[in-house]
Amino acid sequence: MNKPNLPHLKSSKDLETTYEAVRAGFVALALEKNRQATPYVEEARALKVAASTAKTPSDLLNIPDIQSALLTAAGVSDKANNHLMPRDKKEAIKGLIDNFLEPAGKKFVEELVFRFLLIRGDSLGGSMRNIGGVLAQRKLIRSIISALKVAGKSYEWLHSETNVWGKMSENDAEIEIFIRGISWKKDTQCRTALFNLIVPIVGNNIDLCLFNRESKDFSNKKIARDILNSSDSYIALGELKGGIDPAGADEHWKTARTALSRIQDAFSKFGHKPYLFFIGAAIESKMATEIWNMLKTGKLSNAANLTDDNQIASVSRWLCNL
Repeated sequence: MNKPNLPHLKSSKDLETTYEAVRAGFVALALEKNRQATPYVEEARALKVAASTAKTPSDLLNIPDIQSALLTAAGVSDKANNHLMPRDKKEAIKGLIDNFLEPAGKKFVEELVFRFLLIRGDSLGGSMRNIGGVLAQRKLIRSIISALKVAGKSYEWLHSETNVWGKMSENDAEIEIFIRGISWKKDTQCRTALFNLIVPIVGNNIDLCLFNRESKDFSNKKIARDILNSSDSYIALGELKGGIDPAGADEHWKTARTALSRIQDAFSKFGHKPYLFFIGAAIESKMATEIWNMLKTGKLSNAANLTDDNQIASVSRWLCNL
């Protein structure tokens, strides 16, 4: 078996995640959790100020602009709120007051704020479960953008919320937070990369797909559907695993390996073999050896450790030149 011709990898050892990288990864996650928790803390402060005008827990019912927050503190989710009648909402708030705020006595405002934060925190915890994947995607997007800019290439980007393609901007600080796709030109040919896309040919969600089509084609639903169903439109597909906890590394790799195998099998039925790659944050020794062997046999076209900036830069450059 030949050694993979990849500039950023000399052996399987290069793929392994170092202790320092794991430590830095946990710190980055903690900082992101704090950043995302900030709005909830500010909401709690605003609630405390408004609720402090009430002399008794029952008086809270007479403050119109905190009724939504009272519902949250009562344990009613935003989704459930949309399905409740006004009388049901009032009953939920009354339950909060009778069962928890009245028994708190003079400290009922503090009790209210604590319960508000408890429910908000639970909501934050749910959204944070895949934060490793979110941060991983942002890092790869920023690296791809950097590779394009260094090469003097302009790009278009797909806004994740408006689903509208925008032109490259000189002031692109933190643009990666809102990107769901990037489009550029490789010589005279068009390239478009889309993140978190359900690929009909495979029947699964793929972390990154690179197409030989231009951005405007994906703005037309019929054309986009035809592209997704055409095996020849795909240049590369990759799995991105951003979880940094070593305890979950093996499970993440098993999931990614299965996904990559499904991609290969699905496209082989059409006689097409797109480039396959894997990028992971937590890569243990056994995993690294397996990935290295897949690179040597050609089952994988490229791989990188997300915690190694040089490796991510190299993979990004490779993607931009496919």
